[in-house]
Parts: sequence; C-alpha cells; structure tokens
Amino acid sequence: MGNSTYRPTAPAQQVIAAIAAERRELADLLDTLPAESWDAPSLCRGWRVREVAAHMTLGFRYSTARTALELVRAGGRLHRMTDRCARRDAARHPERALAAFLRDHAHHPWTPPVGGAAAALAHDVVHGLDITVALGLGRRVPEDRLRILLDTVRPLTLRFFRAGLDGVSLHATDLDWSYGTGRPLHATAQELLLLAHGRRLPPPAPAPGA
Repeated sequence: MGNSTYRPTAPAQQVIAAIAAERRELADLLDTLPAESWDAPSLCRGWRVREVAAHMTLGFRYSTARTALELVRAGGRLHRMTDRCARRDAARHPERALAAFLRDHAHHPWTPPVGGAAAALAHDVVHGLDITVALGLGRRVPEDRLRILLDTVRPLTLRFFRAGLDGVSLHATDLDWSYGTGRPLHATAQELLLLAHGRRLPPPAPAPGA
C-alpha cells in the first residue's frame, strides 16, 4: 500500500482531548438508547451493542494483573479473552453503568498494547461506530478525530484487522484523503476507517416506498 495524501502527526494533547470528547459523547448517546437497542447486533461479529460497550470499558475496569490473568485463562488467545470478558461483563453490568464507565473515565490513560493514544482513540471511535452504524443512528465522527485516525492507517493496521484491502486504494469522498495503490474504492472517510479496521458495512437502507 502507498502513502496517504494526508499524514500530519497530531499533537499529543489534541489526541487526549479527542479521546475524552469521544467517550463523553458516546456515553451520552448510550444513555438515550431504548432497551431493545442494547440487544441489537453490532458490526462486531457475534456481539450485541451491550457486549461492545462492555468491551470498550474493559481497560478502565481491569488492572494489568487481572488482564494478564484473564489472558492466561484464555490460553493466551487475545480474541478469546476479549470475547469471554465482554460477554460476562455485559451480563453483569446494567446499561446505565456501562455508559457511566465511559463518561467517568473520559480522561483515563489506558492505551492498547501498541499504538499509544492514537490507538486508544481508534478503539473508542471504531467501536462507537460498531454501535451507531449498526443501529442506523447516523452519527458523524468529527473531522478532526477522523483525520487523526486516518493518519494511523498503515499496512500493519490492515493486516492486523484482516481488512482484505490488498490491491485496493482508498479515496475519501468527503475529505482530501487517499491511501494505497490499486483498484480505487470511494467512500466517506468514516466508512473507509471502518473498512481499514476489518468491518463490513451493512447494506444501505431501502428508500421509502421502494
């Protein structure tokens, strides 16, 4: 894959502020969901909205030692561990508590094992889209956050998330951004971010009267 047409490095404080804003906004959105939406499927295969919300807050609720213990119990398989914890915690914590975990930890310094603060922002934004896109809520991630995250798209990102975009170049229709070489794929920046993180977009809703 080639280079993006947009590759600044966001200042650390900008990324930290974006993380806090994203968590607060998602918490507010979760508080508005009707009960049935919490059991609706998300873009994460096999997870409902409540499992995604539980997974998003795991880093705030688990110590390093407990995370390591859960990983050992899962036989060292990270995806098996996260799936088990998400399902258990989704059953254990009520909806309001899951939303509160995000809001109350807006400034929590948790980051994934690699990628630093930008990866933490990607974790929040992409999982938030796993919920809002699947529910058809039409939430638009602010442009400044999208630009930070598009700057992190690399071959390693695409391989890690099994994006299946070999031989494809990405072209945003709403931002001046492109990435890669090959057959062009045009979509919104938000949609391209999801595709780069291995998501498959749901088909568009039929037009009224169709």
